Amino acid sequence: MNQRIPVRTVSRRTFIREAALGLSALAVIPLVGSRNAAGAPATGPARHTIDLSQDWRFGGNFLEGSDQPGFDDSTFTPVTLPHTVARLSWQGWQFSDWMDVWIYRRHFSLPREARQQRVFLHFDGVLSAARPVLNGHALPEQVGGYLPFEYEITQLLAESDNVLAVAIDGRWQNAPPEGAPRGPGAVDFFEPAGLTRPVSMRVVPQIFLSDVFAKPVNVLDANRRVEVGCTIDAALVPDRPARVQVELVAAGRALARVSQAVPITQTGVIEVKLTLTGLGDLKLWEVDAPKLYVVVTTLFLDDLPVHDYRTRIGFREARFELDGFYLNGRRLQLFGLNRHELFPYVGFAMPPRVLRHDAELFRHELNCNIVRCSHYPQSEAFLDACDELGLLVFEELPGWGYLGDAAWQELAVRDVRNMVLRDRNHPAIILWGVRVNESPNNPALYQRTSELAKSLDDSRPTSGAMVGCHYSTKDWSEDVFAFNDYNHAAGDFSVALRPPLPNVPYLITEAVGQIIGPPKVDHKYRRAGDPALQARQAIYHAQAHDQAAGKPRYAGVIAWCGLEYASPMNSFNGIKNPGVVDFFRIPKLGAAIYQSQVSPQVRPVIQPNFYWDFGPQTPRGPGPRAAVFSNCELLKVYLNDTLHATLQPQREQFPHLPYPPFLVDLDLDGTGRPELRIDGIVGGQVVLSRAFSADNIQDQFLFQTDDASLIADGADATRLVFGRTDRHGSVRAFATGSVSFQIRGPAVLVGDNPFLLADAGGIGAVWLKTIPGRTGTVEVLATHSELGAKSQTIAISEPPGPGTPAI
Repeated sequence: MNQRIPVRTVSRRTFIREAALGLSALAVIPLVGSRNAAGAPATGPARHTIDLSQDWRFGGNFLEGSDQPGFDDSTFTPVTLPHTVARLSWQGWQFSDWMDVWIYRRHFSLPREARQQRVFLHFDGVLSAARPVLNGHALPEQVGGYLPFEYEITQLLAESDNVLAVAIDGRWQNAPPEGAPRGPGAVDFFEPAGLTRPVSMRVVPQIFLSDVFAKPVNVLDANRRVEVGCTIDAALVPDRPARVQVELVAAGRALARVSQAVPITQTGVIEVKLTLTGLGDLKLWEVDAPKLYVVVTTLFLDDLPVHDYRTRIGFREARFELDGFYLNGRRLQLFGLNRHELFPYVGFAMPPRVLRHDAELFRHELNCNIVRCSHYPQSEAFLDACDELGLLVFEELPGWGYLGDAAWQELAVRDVRNMVLRDRNHPAIILWGVRVNESPNNPALYQRTSELAKSLDDSRPTSGAMVGCHYSTKDWSEDVFAFNDYNHAAGDFSVALRPPLPNVPYLITEAVGQIIGPPKVDHKYRRAGDPALQARQAIYHAQAHDQAAGKPRYAGVIAWCGLEYASPMNSFNGIKNPGVVDFFRIPKLGAAIYQSQVSPQVRPVIQPNFYWDFGPQTPRGPGPRAAVFSNCELLKVYLNDTLHATLQPQREQFPHLPYPPFLVDLDLDGTGRPELRIDGIVGGQVVLSRAFSADNIQDQFLFQTDDASLIADGADATRLVFGRTDRHGSVRAFATGSVSFQIRGPAVLVGDNPFLLADAGGIGAVWLKTIPGRTGTVEVLATHSELGAKSQTIAISEPPGPGTPAI
């Protein structure tokens, strides 16, 4: 029988008496800072963190007694976190694959430096509920995913032979975003269960800093400052004076410092506020120059440092006005896309490197300045990358279109609290989404969530996406009106955004998607589908952004959506296709509008909104009004090296886009398989030339990787992209055949092997994942059933030090 205990089982006085610790123990823990994949200081507490992500044993379905210490788990499968319980392909997911109770187990000994200290078990996030049991003691159940939770386990630990068992419940929960009576088909994204984010133990002194919020204030003024709120958690009353010191650090140098004595006269939580002033000429955090600083908060006892907490901040003023969004006093038109964190094969279980690549895709290839985390808080590794890349973030609580009973609503309030507490130091975040996406209005609930967010962080406005009949500020509680606008002009399928509501800042948080009308039509923009429909996707997105850019009352558009994702709604074989980028993170035709919206001085772009192909689907080529998206001033189009057309951008049709598309007549007799060349001209000079071949005899096998090296932590991974291209490297539409893989070296393949290209439209991807502790060189040999073989080599090295110890 499990012994159920509260998070903290004894009073602090009892704990101190039983532990019989001297104050000297407070100084045992070294001040160790965590680091991200790039080696830079990571956001979050600098403490002794014991990584528990390796050496798990996964037993499949939960068995009676499998959460108890003496259970024989020798036949369980070794796994590394993050992990998903089901083996998935990239399509065809079924709820039955994960809707059950599953068991994970982890054996460990307590490192010597962690003994006689306070220890907290920390989960970054699970899906969808967790029942941890440590050494036979049941910890409180966590219901709901996407956000961290932790337990103090100090008194439950032995020096050796500790057993942590976690039962993961993947069944439908009465918790956001789940709970609707219709069951899992009522949520527009799949939620494959598992320990989908890392698990760790943090080891701290008896008195430690549990939280720090560093809030820049008046950043545009000479008297700018940082207001720092610190939370001290004391398990004993020290017999020495305590103080807290805060430093603002850049490049290893303290730019400002403040210190304050803190009387600790009783055990429990103590709140301390300090202010950093005299900051001088600091660099602001901008989308094109996202300067970051580190705030180091240190707790001293009698001038002996016993614990510190480091967090990154950026100095920026972000505000919404009636005439748009302003960053650091300058109006910035928001240009963005929504993001789901789902991936092929593994659901939500991808490591930081892969999550960072998503942020790089949105910021540097799609040229977005904002991303909406739809419809749940996303991994901190992604948010860290947004801070570093200058990608603004609209973050919202978990949920989709449904409000449950009173217990469900309490969990939604809890999620708002935990979201804000986790992420309020991220400068990239400019909006808190405190309203469940497209949910019925509930004035009492949403006034409560909005006030809660402001009580925890009064530096950011609140919002929440409305839809359809909720196009109204009646009983509305937030600061920025966010609307999911799928309105289209009567009689055709062109975008026609509704006018902004009066007297409120107004932001479009979804547009285009798959549903357009009237009448409503479900457009599935599959790469393997109708090429004419695929081409219209980019035009619709261009219309939405052009219309919003023409009226300052629109703060901007965050269109639906960036990435394809696995969904039970309006999907094709389980994959929903509104993304301008496919599930494998490979841009589709619809991405052309985003790829072209960048200065040609940064990089010239020519992206045809068509496939150069004269096969059965397009026997006369792209057609009479084929679009080419480009940031060039002029395009010259050649057929077989003969000038066919000189093109000007369509400024009459798209007067407000910085770089409108070009239109060209390419309705052709393709029997001769003509060669296409497009030259881009800026300032009278050809700055880019792209060629496309209709002759598939010279087609090539594409095989490439995102990264040349990985680390041997068992979680790190890189994407391998493959497909068929023409001789110039452009993706060949509707290519068939299969690709198979052989791995030589210390890594495993994550994905289908062999991979059939037809369903994916001729191009796809798998991932290569490392093995814990195994270094060396990996060679991946990929063989196309018609085009031969190619290989990629990836170096696998030890994780960089100093790292956090694993046990």
